[in-house]
Amino acid sequence: MHDLLRARLATQFDDYFRRWPAEKPADAGFSELLSDPDPFVRDRLEGHFTGSAWLVSADGQRTLLTHHRKLDRWLQPGGHADGDADLANVALKEALEESGVTGLRVDGAAIFDLDHHWIPERKGVLGHWHFDVRYVVHAVGSEDYVVGEESHDLAWRPVSEVALEPDESLRRMARKWLMQRDQLGD
Repeated sequence: MHDLLRARLATQFDDYFRRWPAEKPADAGFSELLSDPDPFVRDRLEGHFTGSAWLVSADGQRTLLTHHRKLDRWLQPGGHADGDADLANVALKEALEESGVTGLRVDGAAIFDLDHHWIPERKGVLGHWHFDVRYVVHAVGSEDYVVGEESHDLAWRPVSEVALEPDESLRRMARKWLMQRDQLGD
């Protein structure tokens, strides 16, 4: 099963880089990491895969962000794969765990965004790289959330406002989302 999930992820990377060719030089390490014996475990401190959710409201106008307790920044929900090679499933699971929002669904199998970022040393865990694979997750039921222990706060924010954020990663995702909506005529 692991081999099938790796093959699917490799296909998703190829598709992503076809859609976003300008990002290929910066994100080439994703495909390389996939050939590692176990890139899905957090113990691999040279870098490992994580899964995140661009969690959007049913109408697609807002995204749910978490004020991350450890990093003290507003981010999208996400976290470690912990051995799970199905990163879309990781994104969905993390969105549910970090938000408490029920009735979530992953929007297809396409990768929405990739981000390679440094996590600083904390509580004896050495600094390391996250290769974050992000999927669109829709809130199709209630949009009520619960602030859990990993967050200072959660907030639904208009995507149009997030597109102006100083954080390059959030800004890039918001702009991609707005561009996709415009192309679809929403």
